[in-house]
Amino acid sequence: MDSLSGVSEELAEIEGQISDIFRALSNGFQKLEKIKDSNRQSRQLEELAAKMRECKRLIKEFDRESKDLEYKNDSGTNKMLSEKKQSMIKELNSYVALKKQYTSNLDNKRVNLFEGPGEGFAEENVLLASDMTNQQLMDQGNQMMDETDQAIERSKKVVHETIDVGTETATALKAQTEQMSRIVNELDSIHFSIKKASQLVKEIGRQVATDRCIMALLFLIVVGVLAIIIVKIVNPNNKDIRDIPGLAPPAPSRKLLWNPK
Repeated sequence: MDSLSGVSEELAEIEGQISDIFRALSNGFQKLEKIKDSNRQSRQLEELAAKMRECKRLIKEFDRESKDLEYKNDSGTNKMLSEKKQSMIKELNSYVALKKQYTSNLDNKRVNLFEGPGEGFAEENVLLASDMTNQQLMDQGNQMMDETDQAIERSKKVVHETIDVGTETATALKAQTEQMSRIVNELDSIHFSIKKASQLVKEIGRQVATDRCIMALLFLIVVGVLAIIIVKIVNPNNKDIRDIPGLAPPAPSRKLLWNPK
């Protein structure tokens, strides 16, 4: 950064911002390794994708500022700026490749997320940089950043789709949980009704048993009274049987005072 400060304060500031983003990306991927939940991984990848887009924008800004100063700088300075830019591009693409690896592990749908014309550009930069002119290197870098931006947008779309699916699943689970709660409440009400009905049946049974006992006792009393009446009629002189209240004693036999015989 000190060498860039001598060229342009703005370039030095941009390089500092890019370095901060690279440190944040490094820490973010280290944190991603410790996350097990797929939804949290998707959110973390989305945050990293946003940082990559910001890094791409800063690299483009670095390139524009370098071109504006190209006529003022000597060839050595321009070469240094070009190498600095290519170094940043390669480092950004290394994080893009790392993001592709994590994304492919989340869902089979994302296996080909970053495949396309831009695949393998980092290796090509390493192998062919010495044979390219500064303009070719910058054009190649711009093309790589455009393809990286498209890949990041596809990744963002997949992440949003994953979040939507997770939201729909959570909503369905919530509805099922509420339905199960209502079913449990209805079962509790049915159980209470059955218990109440059983108590009523027991009370009715006790009442019926009591009524039967009373009827049996009344029947015995009536039978006893009838037996006493019958015995009293058949043997009215039996002193062992007391007169029944309300029943007139038998009329005594009349004796004639005078027998005509």
